[in-house]
Amino acid sequence: MKKSLIALAFGTLGLGIAEFVMMGILPDVAKDLHISIATAGHLISAYALGVCVGAPLLIIARKYPLKHILLVLVGIMMIGNLCASAAPNYWVLMVARFISGLPHGAYFGVGSIVAEKLADKGRGSEAVSIMIAGMTIANLFGVPLGTALSTMLSWRLTFLLVGCWGIAILYYIWRWVPMVENLPDTGFKGQFRFLKAQAPWLILGATMLGNGGVFCWYSYISPLLTQVSGFSTESLTVLMVLAGFGMVVGNLASGRLSDKYMPGRVAAVAQGMICVVLSLIFFLAQISWLNVLLMCLCTAGLFAVSSPQQVLLIRYSKGGEMLGAASVQVAFNLGNAIGAYCGGLPLEAGLGYKYPALIGSGFAFTGFLLLTRFYRKYEKTA
Repeated sequence: MKKSLIALAFGTLGLGIAEFVMMGILPDVAKDLHISIATAGHLISAYALGVCVGAPLLIIARKYPLKHILLVLVGIMMIGNLCASAAPNYWVLMVARFISGLPHGAYFGVGSIVAEKLADKGRGSEAVSIMIAGMTIANLFGVPLGTALSTMLSWRLTFLLVGCWGIAILYYIWRWVPMVENLPDTGFKGQFRFLKAQAPWLILGATMLGNGGVFCWYSYISPLLTQVSGFSTESLTVLMVLAGFGMVVGNLASGRLSDKYMPGRVAAVAQGMICVVLSLIFFLAQISWLNVLLMCLCTAGLFAVSSPQQVLLIRYSKGGEMLGAASVQVAFNLGNAIGAYCGGLPLEAGLGYKYPALIGSGFAFTGFLLLTRFYRKYEKTA
């Protein structure tokens, strides 16, 4: 495995902890800041909205070397998480979460392009999946570690950990990632030309709705596991490790399958699985062991969809590849924001913690329809 891809994965590892750890520490943050869990869920949305704002700013930086852009983005990530660790109240934490999200989509956009350029011939999807693997490792080890730190000491240490990890990311990107050739500059308007076609919109729509469906459920996974499935608070760390294991397996499997088969087909199958699993969670969440199994399948599906979608947007955004690759993360995190909000609606209405999964299954089904449409129109006939 190339060191350059490992360095890129270190970056997604830090971003993954920053994004996903909020689900594990949500009850601790809510208790410490004297807010409800539903209100604390808006901190997930703040990060996601930061992603949506930050990714399009790549247009301004399109003429700079890709490696330099990556280093600046890591610096912003460090600042946002260090501010979050010292936030004195809910609103300051909200702003810090927004800042933390600014480099997320841009990093994935630039990083996926660099990964494809560094990949061996015919292994572009696998190279991108290796870069994205950092985020799955974050969920396997980083998020459980952050959850444990929050439970035993303070949730602030979790964000401090991410901020300090940024120093290692800066070093390894500087040392291991070579200077790669910039993309041709098609001008400001040229960056948006790919959006005139239908294919990118099908991918982006499926990404937003599909991930929105997962985050309806996953944003409130901690209270679901403790209050519906009957697990103790202390067991959440182990359960988050299992969820992260599902992500690792799903991501690496889809990367290889996408190089062997068509990425649109792989993404559509994975999205269909997510829809079915979320429906089963709604009906069977009270069976503890089965809910854990379904959780792992759902998180595997989440990242089984991710790599193919990232690759597809690069392929279907000629002339605006950097913006296209970053747009996937915009759609991903916009879906997260919508999902966290919509998943909180039944909770605010007084319904149980399994109802967000029911809402999520509807979102996921719509994403499945869009990916199926894409596959039939653009890949099956190719």
